[in-house]
Amino acid sequence: MPADRPDIPPRAWQRMLSGRRLNLLDPSPFDIELSDIAHGLARVARWNGQTLGDNAFSVAQHSVIVEEIAGMLKSDLPAKWRLAVLLHDAPEYVIGDMISPFKTVMGGNYRQVEERLHEAIHISFGLPAHLPVYVSKLAKKADIICAYFEAIELAGFEEKEARKIFGRPRGLKEAQLEQVRAAMPPLQTGAAQRQFLQRFEEINSQLHLATEGLRIL
Repeated sequence: MPADRPDIPPRAWQRMLSGRRLNLLDPSPFDIELSDIAHGLARVARWNGQTLGDNAFSVAQHSVIVEEIAGMLKSDLPAKWRLAVLLHDAPEYVIGDMISPFKTVMGGNYRQVEERLHEAIHISFGLPAHLPVYVSKLAKKADIICAYFEAIELAGFEEKEARKIFGRPRGLKEAQLEQVRAAMPPLQTGAAQRQFLQRFEEINSQLHLATEGLRIL
């Protein structure tokens, strides 16, 4: 069918490898599949691919590191909020990783689509559509710390410039900072996808154990 016919509304859904068709304007939690998220995020490059190494630094790998940092910042973080942090960039499996300057140019429409996707993803995995403020702030802090190290280790930033943009990482011990640095080398696509799925399953297992414990009590 011709794409320019005025009587035909523009297509707003994307077909996923799982067979789901996700409507970007009205995403349903029933059309969210973990396999699609992991597959997509492992193939989306941070920094628009402007990073060192033979492999792109994927959003999947970034997400795992950010969740790890959040756990360092708050060691008693419940499993459900760890899951929320792991999924903090999950909408990018559909809409890609837009760099911050471009998000500013795009303005409200991009943010609205991203927020609707986030809500659908949260509900799909048993999380509240809107996270508690402290969880959102923790995820953001961990995200910025990760971005700081990505900038220096992968994107060619001088440390002084990275500190000016992202601030000095705070709240972590020196050994933890080294742990984050050690996690930076970009993984191959398949390895990043498996790492994300493995971490999801680990957190999900903890979540089920916690739920079973509450039932017993």
